[in-house]
Amino acid sequence: MVNTKDDVLGKPLTGWRLEFYTVIFEADTRAGRRFDQLLIAVILASVAVVVGDSVQGISQRFHSEFTLLEWLFTLLFTIEYVARLSCVRHPMRYALSFYGMVDLLALLPTYLALLVPEVGALVDVRVLRLLRVFRVFKLTAYVSEYQVIGQALRASKRKILVFLAAVLMIVLVIGTLMYVVEGPANGFTSIPTSVYWAITTMTTVGFGDITPKTDFGRLIASAMMLLGWGTLAVPTGIVTAEMTYARRAPATTRTCHECLTEGHMPDANFCHHCGARLPQYAQDAANA
Repeated sequence: MVNTKDDVLGKPLTGWRLEFYTVIFEADTRAGRRFDQLLIAVILASVAVVVGDSVQGISQRFHSEFTLLEWLFTLLFTIEYVARLSCVRHPMRYALSFYGMVDLLALLPTYLALLVPEVGALVDVRVLRLLRVFRVFKLTAYVSEYQVIGQALRASKRKILVFLAAVLMIVLVIGTLMYVVEGPANGFTSIPTSVYWAITTMTTVGFGDITPKTDFGRLIASAMMLLGWGTLAVPTGIVTAEMTYARRAPATTRTCHECLTEGHMPDANFCHHCGARLPQYAQDAANA
């Protein structure tokens, strides 16, 4: 049988790549569960080292130890990242995915710190990798709710985009009006500055660094404050309405070997995202 290029690069259904894939990407098996638990422990330890190193008194006392630990964590994460790329069917697709980018960002700051030391503090981005905690501890109810929220956001994205476009038009018009009414003498030095004021006022943040001084300007500001109350409720209502109709399905960490989409039902035969055929799935009885 002749192996094609896709057979060589694609993840086989047997062999070490399948074993690695099951352990690294799926937490419904005993080995996969333990791997992710160990990974989370290492992530928490690495974040604790970065936080401790940012405290001057602790850093001066344990600087050498922190540096050694940081490089040890970076080496472990590098090995894990390479292992993930080696066992997926399409390495580049995983590298450009959300989790793939997070995994890469967990490595780059340490290496870049050799050139720019200040960048080293950015390794705290590793905390994003704790998003896998829902998979690791198999909190089915939480994963299900997460999927419902995701479905609601996807279903309401067009409505939210239209809403945001309307808000941007309002703050641009009101900001320009305030620039004309108040002017540079009262702190509204340009239209962008006035738009910044309009955004902080509409969102009810109100830093107070720029305030209207004229009566007409205060009238406009009052209208913006009242408008902000109603405006903030709109996206909440849109998402809530979509969540009401969102489908709730049993949550697993079963992933598609083609597109890496996870959360398929145990009895599914095809990926709900790309349509590729899914391999036979057998959930670990100990963690069922």
